[in-house]
Amino acid sequence: MSSVEFPDTIVALSSGRLPAGVAVVRISGKQTRFVLETIADKVTEPRVASYSTFRNPDGAKIDSGLLLFFPAPRSFTGEDCAEFQIHGGKAAVAALLDALTAHPGVRHAEAGEFTRRAFLNGKLDLTETEALADLISAETEAQRRLAVLNADGAQSKLYSAWRQRLIHARAMIEAELDFADEPDVPGSVADVVWADMQSLANEIRQHIGSYHRAEIIRDGFDVVIVGAPNAGKSSLLNALARRDAAIVSDEPGTTRDLVELALDLNGVKVRLTDTAGIREAAGKVEAIGIERARQRAETADLVLLLADATSDKSGRPAVVNPNVIHIGTKADLLGADRSPGRPSLMVSSLSGQGISELLEMLGERAEKAAGDAGDILPSRMRHIELLRETVAYLEAALGGSDRDLELRADDLRLAADRLGRLCGAVDVEDLLDVIFSQFCIGK
Repeated sequence: MSSVEFPDTIVALSSGRLPAGVAVVRISGKQTRFVLETIADKVTEPRVASYSTFRNPDGAKIDSGLLLFFPAPRSFTGEDCAEFQIHGGKAAVAALLDALTAHPGVRHAEAGEFTRRAFLNGKLDLTETEALADLISAETEAQRRLAVLNADGAQSKLYSAWRQRLIHARAMIEAELDFADEPDVPGSVADVVWADMQSLANEIRQHIGSYHRAEIIRDGFDVVIVGAPNAGKSSLLNALARRDAAIVSDEPGTTRDLVELALDLNGVKVRLTDTAGIREAAGKVEAIGIERARQRAETADLVLLLADATSDKSGRPAVVNPNVIHIGTKADLLGADRSPGRPSLMVSSLSGQGISELLEMLGERAEKAAGDAGDILPSRMRHIELLRETVAYLEAALGGSDRDLELRADDLRLAADRLGRLCGAVDVEDLLDVIFSQFCIGK
């Protein structure tokens, strides 16, 4: 991809919130070298950190710190870039930014503009750009591993390989149609091509089916706590979180809306949701909370169904979800009494009995649901939509044996186009490149 020349040079604070020990200010654009020579008393060699003093145009000192210069095209954005590492005080950073933007053609960067320039200059594709955003926002080890894998190009390589198979298949079909009289063009390739396309469709379907694992890594393993009023749901949530996240009261129906928090268990984000106690006789507002509780329980990855072990009432709310763990609460009030009908997992939010075991169980379930950290997963709904469209065009090509071969080949073109959109690299010349590189047409 050829380099894109932007009219403006952009600057921004690239490190965290101020004040801080060190602040990193980044600049990118065609004015970068001129700005460095103007503001720094010593311009560093490319990609070598040097200590320098930074000054205003009138010569007044702003601060001293490290300076790194990355000349184009070997930089993050593909343009001339530099980084100033100065003391992380608000006034110092503001003074440096003011001095930089005082130069003609230099302005403050918009949100994501450095990454946008990196993409437009071919330094990143769309999936790598998305992975970079995921890496910045990663809170758990599983999120970090998935983001690093994709930022290193694992997704791009997979989707590009699939796209090349589609381009190759279409090239073979069209070569058989257009150049059948040439001795270098093999005949009867259709059977081999369509067999490979059927295999590709199956691979993409399987890949689409792994999206929920990516959702679990990105958004969290969804655990919903369900039970009758006063079964100890809010107390259990607080015990698992080790803080008072939900209101606890002896009055039935205290929790009327969903209370959600997140835990990091075995490197996987786990979303815990406390719900309204499920019962038949309830007021209008409480009934809304109960309905929300039932809906969340139906779609949860795991339901913790609580029952008060000290109560003589045997009834538990019905839950429409195959993934349920039955838990007995208030175990500290039972003493040595263990009725055969009680759940095998007994907990006490007051004494802490069973809490560690439950956390360990949740961590194991979440880790298993997230799967192998080395697997390549579709990490955005955008990916899923384009992959589904790809499969739809593949199915149209595969299922239309009674259609003209030209139309089926066009379905392959549309499928390859959708895969190209995943990474933001659609090149109509690829097809001709394949045809003329594999066959000695006109030789």
